Amino acid sequence: MSTTFETMTLTEPEPGVALLTLNRPDRLNAISRTMIDEFHAVLDLLQEHPRARVLVLTGAGRGFCAGTDLKQIAASGDTRPGVEAGFDGQLKLSRIVSGLRRIPQPVIAAVNGVAAGGGLCFALAADVRVAAERARFIGSFINIGLSAGEIGSTYLLPRLIGVSRAAEILYTGREVGAAEADRIGLVSRVVPDGEAVGAALEIARTMLGKSAFGLRMTKEVLDLNVDAPSLEAALQLENRTQQLAVRTDAFVASVEAFALRRREA
Repeated sequence: MSTTFETMTLTEPEPGVALLTLNRPDRLNAISRTMIDEFHAVLDLLQEHPRARVLVLTGAGRGFCAGTDLKQIAASGDTRPGVEAGFDGQLKLSRIVSGLRRIPQPVIAAVNGVAAGGGLCFALAADVRVAAERARFIGSFINIGLSAGEIGSTYLLPRLIGVSRAAEILYTGREVGAAEADRIGLVSRVVPDGEAVGAALEIARTMLGKSAFGLRMTKEVLDLNVDAPSLEAALQLENRTQQLAVRTDAFVASVEAFALRRREA
């Protein structure tokens, strides 16, 4: 599954784990047009690749992702594209976030440095976030004359840390360090610099000990039930999914193994 693109690499460090590394370290892995295209190619590949059961997302060098490459935009002179072209580009960028939510693999973001702008949104779109001590999270859109509502930020961030905290961070565009991110629930854990990917792989190994179907359905149900209109609607989705799961080979094998242990006890 090892694939090298111009702006990222996709490897399989362990069976069942896909590691996607954004690879523009000289630009703190800022988002270029090529990166957007390649990100979509990777998401399409993962959608059709059942062998990869967990995705770890990180950045090369000192940064996770510094957001849109403003230097590239300035150099191109295309700072004011036409409405249609600009909107199409915006849609393509935003669909990376929805794509990360849509793929069957749980996504673990190993945030090794700055996650700003679109990079923040990539991290928010993950199911789990692990941060190195030097990690910083910045909703930088507001700092460059844009709305802070960008590629999922106003949907995802309030659901993680609450509306009031999200509003303060997005309105001010201030930096949130790793320790604060841990305290407010933005990340699951903080680890020493250089250990974010290792910590993410440790979590991935635990996930791989679960059934492939159970893991996939848990992501789907959790995603949908965050916005369920009622408890009853959430229960109905869980009921449907669980009745599918009890008919899988993995569940039957677990029950048989449990019964065998009881007989041998």
